[in-house]
Amino acid sequence: MSTVSYIRVGTTYYKLVKSPSISGHFNEQLVSWNEHTIKQDHGKNFLSNVPKFDGFTCIPNHLDFKKEHHGFYNIYSPLEHSPAAGGIATTMKFLVHIFGKQLELGLDYLQLLYSRPTQILPILCLVSKERSTGKISFLKWLKEVFGNNLTYLTNDSFGSQFNSDWANRLLICIDEVLFNKEELTERIKYLSTTNRNKLEAKGKDKREVEFFGKFILCSNNEDNFIKIDGNETRFWVRKILPLKKEETDFLEQLTMEIPTFLHLLSNRKFSTERTTRMWFTPKQLHTPALQRLVRHNRNRVEKELASILLSTMDKFELQSVDLCPMDALLLLNRTRVKTDLTQLRRLLKKDWKLVNQKNSNSYQRITIWNNGEINMQDAKGRYFTIERKFLDQNFDETMTE
Repeated sequence: MSTVSYIRVGTTYYKLVKSPSISGHFNEQLVSWNEHTIKQDHGKNFLSNVPKFDGFTCIPNHLDFKKEHHGFYNIYSPLEHSPAAGGIATTMKFLVHIFGKQLELGLDYLQLLYSRPTQILPILCLVSKERSTGKISFLKWLKEVFGNNLTYLTNDSFGSQFNSDWANRLLICIDEVLFNKEELTERIKYLSTTNRNKLEAKGKDKREVEFFGKFILCSNNEDNFIKIDGNETRFWVRKILPLKKEETDFLEQLTMEIPTFLHLLSNRKFSTERTTRMWFTPKQLHTPALQRLVRHNRNRVEKELASILLSTMDKFELQSVDLCPMDALLLLNRTRVKTDLTQLRRLLKKDWKLVNQKNSNSYQRITIWNNGEINMQDAKGRYFTIERKFLDQNFDETMTE
């Protein structure tokens, strides 16, 4: 099959061309080719030997790749490298740098990409304010591993309605991510868990295709490159530290070890089991970087209320305070933050996941006097109890990680 340079799909002829790249590799492409030109180049009898297919399909498989499936031509690209025994010292050192204490999870993630490419996986986010961290080197290395099955996008191209250049790719990598529009966040969240997508190309009708893409986001903006809330379970956010030493031929060393790394992925045992649709649990993927991102995405009402509660705990040396929604409304009115009881009840129950008292009980109500002084007084109500630990973890900007 590798020696064949032409195919016919439906009634259209294509030539399989290998375009050279700067790196010295060749990218295989299908280019529409004129039937008359083929006859001119090879003679009129040549066409009878050209392989014929009923249509295109895209079936990802790295362990048992097939170019033809039931008369359909598979447009998924076979990997350039094959597993081979050997050393992977440089690769493992680099993966320790990227995944840190979550190295085994990182290896599971890469092993799933290789051995189970249709498995839904979390959105991997690599963030760092510093330069020379290895984020881009990681993407370039993955490109060497997965070849044409990985593509790079910009914020604008991801937001475009046309997606034919990435809808059939295994990995979609977006660098310098800054999703200011909520619709982009919702789009990537939807795509990360769906198995169907609408493919749209310029001048052609939309059509539904199977979707198995995984997203990797890189950003220098650690705090708010994307809008997510505390209940989000689809993001795996890792802060990447600067490399201690830059090596000019680092990517070449990593590329040389790809066959032995694939050998490792072919033989290692998973350190985790599939317990969610994204394989990993939110607890396994939780990181300080994710926590900080969520903290900076809190709305003004949450931040202001948390600030008042923390100030109260500091003043009275408390580890928890009791609060009714009406108390919260009166406190926020003092600070001129606009809200209502409906939003506050939703915030306490849904966002903060608190449960109020079943019956009206005595508690210490927080009040703010006209001079701005915080005080507490006896009251009765079906109050919520807020722990200092919760506020520290989710709102205290001074906490180190």
